[in-house]
Amino acid sequence: MKRQLMMMAALMGVASLGWADTPREAATDRMDKAAGVLHEIMASGDKGIPEEVLEHAKCVAVVPHMVKGGFVFGAEGGRGVATCRTESGWSAPGFFSIEGGSWGLQIGVEGIDLVMIVQNDKGMEQLLNSKFKIGADASAAAGPVGRHASADTDWKMDAEILTYSRAKGVFAGLALNGAAVHEDKDSMKAVYGADATEREVLTGKLPPPPSAHAFLAAVRGAKAEASAAEK
Repeated sequence: MKRQLMMMAALMGVASLGWADTPREAATDRMDKAAGVLHEIMASGDKGIPEEVLEHAKCVAVVPHMVKGGFVFGAEGGRGVATCRTESGWSAPGFFSIEGGSWGLQIGVEGIDLVMIVQNDKGMEQLLNSKFKIGADASAAAGPVGRHASADTDWKMDAEILTYSRAKGVFAGLALNGAAVHEDKDSMKAVYGADATEREVLTGKLPPPPSAHAFLAAVRGAKAEASAAEK
């Protein structure tokens, strides 16, 4: 009997390791990783997101490590974090999931980071609605890359969302269509409570949690980092 109890205790200990990451901890980890993605991209100088694109942005959304081990949207991928401009600055982060879509040669690459820049009110409204399809409900285009967006491009007019990807250190615009974006209710509930909605969070109705500091600081400092990388 004693031996059986010891074995049961050991099994429970092993199981608890798999449950160590609570939804709140997972959400915090995602925000921290998203902050790291922005720092690395904006420090890349002529291979980063142009300053003009950031100045024009209504919302910034990041999905860190979307592809793992050759599978699209694996156990650690397909979930992102977003913030939108409000009258008082960037909003508290909202959490979303993304699935489906066409990735072309990106499929099978381990560790794709996705950045989506929402450019206008129509694109922002789709994000606030908590569920939309890229390319159908909101148009998307591969975003320009470099220190500055070329004046002769139509990046402001072509799409509601500009998309970027980074794989194995290579950062480029990504033509992403057909992907479904919807609210990550588990993470929203874990961070803000059961009654919080994506719209309330992204319009500034709820204050950001302390765990969001690194991500929001990365978004606020993105343009400054791009300027510093240019010098």
